Amino acid sequence: MTVIDCSQVMAGPFCTMLLADLGADVIKVEPPSGDSTRQMPGPGGGESPSYWALNRNKRGMVINLKHQAGVEIVRTLAATADVFVENFRPGVMDSLGLGYPVLAAQHRGLIYASISGFGQHGPYAARGGFDLVAQGMSGIMSVTGDAGLPPMKCGLPITDLGAGLFATYAILAAYAYRQRTGEGQHIDTSLLEAGIALSVWEAAEYWSGRGIPQPMGSAHRMSGPYQAIRCADGYITLGAASQRTWERLCQALGRPELMTRPEFATDGDRVRHRHELVPLIEEITSAKPMQHWLGVLEDAGVPCGPILNYAQVFADPHVRHRGMVQQLDHPVGGRINQLGPPVKLSATPARLRRPAPTFGQHTAEILAELGYDGATVNRLAAEGAVVLRHSE
Repeated sequence: MTVIDCSQVMAGPFCTMLLADLGADVIKVEPPSGDSTRQMPGPGGGESPSYWALNRNKRGMVINLKHQAGVEIVRTLAATADVFVENFRPGVMDSLGLGYPVLAAQHRGLIYASISGFGQHGPYAARGGFDLVAQGMSGIMSVTGDAGLPPMKCGLPITDLGAGLFATYAILAAYAYRQRTGEGQHIDTSLLEAGIALSVWEAAEYWSGRGIPQPMGSAHRMSGPYQAIRCADGYITLGAASQRTWERLCQALGRPELMTRPEFATDGDRVRHRHELVPLIEEITSAKPMQHWLGVLEDAGVPCGPILNYAQVFADPHVRHRGMVQQLDHPVGGRINQLGPPVKLSATPARLRRPAPTFGQHTAEILAELGYDGATVNRLAAEGAVVLRHSE
């Protein structure tokens, strides 16, 4: 699979990085100003860990889409590709002559994915989209944090990443369809829809007539007790998400009589009465340290775990065993850490093959593959249609 990546920042680059990890030849097309993540904190010179984190396994070109020759290069790229990904505001690519109708007319099998804040049509389509805005408008911020506190976003850019994931699975579905029919198609997804689509429990709660979902801190709105619990020296998580696990928890806490109390009889009862139940549990757990309770609960078969910071996460032996911390050699950053692929395929494993490209690193290489000779490449660079890497 060959993918032309005309996206920037997070949602689009995350989508194309996932495809690159699986073996796609992803050609990242940056403007002369570079992807804006290059300007985020880092060693400078157009290099940043934020850019490295989203653009590994890709080849990189710098093309000026405000220059007609640059537009023609991208059209040529698209004619040779399987997938084209962009995350501009709706209408921008059309105004450049790079919209889906134009590119599909020259290549009927092209899969064209558009990721935006609010989608390609609708009352909000022309608005700029940011993860924070989408979290607010999708309902996520209304259910994040503790009741009575100001609105809080999820700690991760979940609508950006979610839109990238949804675009990835849509591309793979469209690719399977094209394998059968030879026909490409236009994929349209957005940050807003990603946030709403991830609101599975919240939608179920609202549509079941139980009112508008409210923030619940670390608690689960459908099961209980299922949240962070205070111990003598900090917090752990525990999840008693079934009747049998609840009974095991009562035995492990030395309070079997809790099983017979009518207000805690069922999962629904425990959710409704969690403000009474959790203090009873913490009255017991706060008397001993976290490690004691982790051992007791694990022995009892009650799912539980520590609450780790990222230094602890990346040092965790299981995380490392699963390959979630890997390294690549970068020409500027040296030996850099990268997140490993989160899925393990037995026959076609995702792999980290190369670091994120330096600015314009592969411009000349890819132009040569398209049939441009050296003199033409140098002329295009002199005219400002493309940017070559510094050594060229």
